[in-house]
Amino acid sequence: MSFTKKVSQGVMSAALGLSLIGGGTFAYFSDSVETHNTFAAGTLDLALNPKAVVNISNIKPGDEIFREFTLENNGSLNISKVLLDTKYNVKDANSNNNGDDLAKHIKVTIMYNTSSATNPIVETTLYDLQNQQPDITQIDTLNGPIPDGILAGNKEKIFVLFEFVDNGQDQNHFQGDKLQVNWTFNAQQEAGTYHDDTDENSN
Repeated sequence: MSFTKKVSQGVMSAALGLSLIGGGTFAYFSDSVETHNTFAAGTLDLALNPKAVVNISNIKPGDEIFREFTLENNGSLNISKVLLDTKYNVKDANSNNNGDDLAKHIKVTIMYNTSSATNPIVETTLYDLQNQQPDITQIDTLNGPIPDGILAGNKEKIFVLFEFVDNGQDQNHFQGDKLQVNWTFNAQQEAGTYHDDTDENSN
């Protein structure tokens, strides 16, 4: 091998070694930024005032019991609907009902009040109501500006009329009986919302 060729190989090997060493110690500019992102869940908070809708004794066929109560949305999210679940228990005082259910003789009318009218939402017997789950904020006959559900921070007044229906027949076997009714009001949120990056209210 010629002297010139040996020198050239030596120079190339040295250059390669320097490049590898330099690659491990090369300095460069850098910068970084950190973002802080928050997802805060809203709240559904449904309140009922008063707590007991009705508590009455000594009723008889033909009696009507009118009550009103208020549903309050104390949360930060709008409520789209309030579904009513009904459960009841009849205490047959004299064990002589023979399969006749007192709840079939109790008519229930639930009404939603507006500034212009009172609109029936539910009109059925207590017996049938146990198999239903009506939205008691639903307005079927009103085309006004009040939407179904309850907006955050708002409240709505509901009226209820219970009637012990006098069917014109012998109802003596219900004397002394007690009917306990448990109502559960289930609030549901509105559908999800798309939050656009250009929406100032979403940022």
